[in-house]
Amino acid sequence: MVTGAAGGIGAATVEALAGSGHRVAALDLDAGGLRALADRADDQGFDVTAHAVDVTDAHAVEAVFDKIEAELGDVTEAVNVAGLLRPATVLDTTDTDWAATLAVNLTGVFAVSRAAARRMRARRRGAIVTVGSNAGGVPRGGMAAYAASKAAAAHLTRCLGLEMAPHGVRCNIVSPGSTDTPMLRALGAGDVIAGDAAAFRTGIPLGRVAAPADIADAVLFLLSERARHITMHELYVDGGATLRA
Repeated sequence: MVTGAAGGIGAATVEALAGSGHRVAALDLDAGGLRALADRADDQGFDVTAHAVDVTDAHAVEAVFDKIEAELGDVTEAVNVAGLLRPATVLDTTDTDWAATLAVNLTGVFAVSRAAARRMRARRRGAIVTVGSNAGGVPRGGMAAYAASKAAAAHLTRCLGLEMAPHGVRCNIVSPGSTDTPMLRALGAGDVIAGDAAAFRTGIPLGRVAAPADIADAVLFLLSERARHITMHELYVDGGATLRA
């Protein structure tokens, strides 16, 4: 099960999972984007079902989990990708934008992870991955609400991982840097590879912006049995941009 599935990293994660033989339930608020994703998957012979849902609505999340499991079987892997970015300085961030950012990026992760973990705990197996951001570990000007929400979501996932470890459920975080998605293009971040000293951005040592597939590959690894002894871990996939600060 993947949230934020209609585009960007979410769509890449769905396609990577489906391409490796998984049956995937794709969740997003964007019904049109989900239909396009499902059509692409169908053309490739992948098993993807689309579910339009607002992850900030805990009742809707529980209902869609019930629907998915009734129609497709047990959810054994859950990926939180749904995210919202409304850039502004702290002083210019409105109450509305602050609340909306935390609702999607934190409360949505809570609602989905709780619903998944409840079911996985009973079966004593499962894996949850939250897609965070390197902005959750390094301060970024003009991104305080986003960065705070991603830091909180990462720590929520670690706490859940600690609680679920005795039940055989692993919980990890993948934190991308600049990735070629509509969110980055809408941000108009300038030359992210070279960096911006005035904005305290170091640039990207590997000299390239990530593709969504780069992030999806990291997610798939942490979901897989190859990562069976990894939990509460945060994997940065940012080309070295944070210098592992």
